[in-house]
Amino acid sequence: MSDENGVIYRISGPVVTATGIRSRMYEVVRVGHEGLMGEVIELHGDKSVIQVYEDTSGIRPGEPVVRTGQTLSVQLGPGLLTQIYDGIQRPLPVLEKTMGTFIERGVDADGLDLEKVWDFEAAVSVGDEVAPGAVIGTVQETETIVHKVMLPPNHSGKVASIESGSFNVTQTVCTLEDGTEIQMMQKWPVRTPRPYHQKYAPDTPLITGMRILDFLFPLAKGGAAGIPGPFGSGKTVTQQSLAKYSDAQIVVYIGCGERGNEMTEVLDEFPHLIDPNTGKPLMNRTVMIANTSNMPVAAREASVYTGITIAEYFRDMGYDVALMADSTSRWAEAMREISSRLEEMPGEEGYPAYLSSRLAEFYERAGRVETLEGEDGSVTVIGAVSPPGGDISEPVSQGTLRIVKVFWGLDAGLARQRHFPAINWLSSYSLYPQSLDQWFRDNIATDFPEIRTEISSLLQVEAELQEIVQLVGSDALPVDQQLTLEVARMIREFFLQQNGFHDVDAYTGLEQQYKMAKAILTFQDSAKKALAAGGLLEDVVNVPARTNLMRDRFEPGYVDRVDGLVDEMNQQIAAAAEEN
Repeated sequence: MSDENGVIYRISGPVVTATGIRSRMYEVVRVGHEGLMGEVIELHGDKSVIQVYEDTSGIRPGEPVVRTGQTLSVQLGPGLLTQIYDGIQRPLPVLEKTMGTFIERGVDADGLDLEKVWDFEAAVSVGDEVAPGAVIGTVQETETIVHKVMLPPNHSGKVASIESGSFNVTQTVCTLEDGTEIQMMQKWPVRTPRPYHQKYAPDTPLITGMRILDFLFPLAKGGAAGIPGPFGSGKTVTQQSLAKYSDAQIVVYIGCGERGNEMTEVLDEFPHLIDPNTGKPLMNRTVMIANTSNMPVAAREASVYTGITIAEYFRDMGYDVALMADSTSRWAEAMREISSRLEEMPGEEGYPAYLSSRLAEFYERAGRVETLEGEDGSVTVIGAVSPPGGDISEPVSQGTLRIVKVFWGLDAGLARQRHFPAINWLSSYSLYPQSLDQWFRDNIATDFPEIRTEISSLLQVEAELQEIVQLVGSDALPVDQQLTLEVARMIREFFLQQNGFHDVDAYTGLEQQYKMAKAILTFQDSAKKALAAGGLLEDVVNVPARTNLMRDRFEPGYVDRVDGLVDEMNQQIAAAAEEN
């Protein structure tokens, strides 16, 4: 069947129409004399419309088109971690060796190293009944991650033979009684979600170490979050912080259509980052997919599916995976370009009419699930959105907001004031607190949700008071409202502001976050008592212990000293009231 070749009939940028080829939807074909990789995306009678994942300049009508009989699939197995791929899972270091700095056309490279030998440790015995997705053995893939070799989801049966030893990913490690040979590598079509038993309700937070995210706008494991923001507001740094510090065991980072120099920074920095949990390189648990803005458009459209399929594969092993997509706007732009080449009816702002359903399809693949093996695994998706001019009323931002349950809105104004992370606490939201509150009560403190609510309402009150202050100045306000402004300033500068590049301040555990928030509210209570007893606001605010409390957060071991600093502050505030 796959020898039914056709010829090119028409070319429009990355979209090629071929005739005389009886292909199927989403089948991979080879286009032109150079064998460029493409995928069938439309069928009209005997014409097949193909999106080509490489630059099509120089090819012409009449050149051959060859079927492969395959759909766009990724190779899954030991060797994924530490890799840097392009959008269709070609390893960039391998491509560089064969062709130098610039990627040439028509070059194939396997996603996994087919020659490398791994030490396989069998986990089942001859005669065992194995179900789809069962773990048949393990491989120590990196220093920190054990790779579980699983039975492909469409196979099951009795084990006829299996042995531990050294194998490459294409050698048979296990044979079933029906004669099926199982290798460590399996292939999976990227547009098909991998199966699982059931999806759980999101009731465990993804701990990121960023105070404004964990405390005010938490994200659940298996949840989906959107980070819209204008240029220079810190999307990429926020995502890198999440990749480095969140308590996910595996990170998949998709640089989708970002500027080349920005992606270069990520590729330069990531290999040198040290995982704070293990002290080993962060790349040991990371897969990167780099598809910069000057790479072919169609491959950008595919890169997001490649990334989420790899994430689902690690989820099936029982790992918690965090997937960063930076940025989904560039992905949507690639869809728009291909859609216009196909001469489809444009929707809002020229995007295709199916934009929302494609976004939903992608984010719906997030979730915390019971795997086929019966373990718990999760894929948490964090998508950056780069709306033109920072205007989030455009279709990609709106489509994302309708689907995700967490919105971390970056603000150019805060970034200009050097307040980082520049996440606007008035426009951001999370719909997870209700389902996560019980976890916080059980694991951190029984009054955690109440403290969060109080901190949020103080920030709201400050926003209302600021309007009056701009008209008449803060001195015209009653003293209790002046105190509220001071407490809100403390929340902003002491709690919400965080230095992502500081050794100590870049990561704050939940217990410390709780103690810091509690310290702010304790200051408010003590100050109110002191003012009622005749103290002056200026004396109360300027006690040295309060300054120490705020400054010492940059010192190691701060979580153990907070309570002592708070006691000291209370005594000094009480003393300041007595002096008057």
